[in-house]
Amino acid sequence: MELLLLLAIVAAVAAGVGFSRRRFRPEIERAKRIRRANRGDRR
Repeated sequence: MELLLLLAIVAAVAAGVGFSRRRFRPEIERAKRIRRANRGDRR
């Protein structure tokens, strides 16, 4: 029973991470571009 509960929790966390990655991908890419641009200014 504990194993089943653990598997359900792991599946829920994995689904949440996958959903959030798909949902926020444009914002993450934008942040990476901004960070790269800022790093380039310092050099």
